[in-house]
Amino acid sequence: MNKGMKCLMEQLGVVEAERFVATVIREKFDYTRWQRDYFDGKTPEEIGLESEAFERENPYKGTAVRL
Repeated sequence: MNKGMKCLMEQLGVVEAERFVATVIREKFDYTRWQRDYFDGKTPEEIGLESEAFERENPYKGTAVRL
């Protein structure tokens, strides 16, 4: 939980992170259903292209070794 909140605050800032959490709680957000709905509407090729684009736009900067 702490890692998740830290990530949200780093990426969104404190106020936007709190808004995000409040929205998720208020909407009774079902992450599993959202994922299913999102990915069921895409072909494997579309998912691959999206992941490649994400990787280009967000290069890995950690210290772990990529396999």
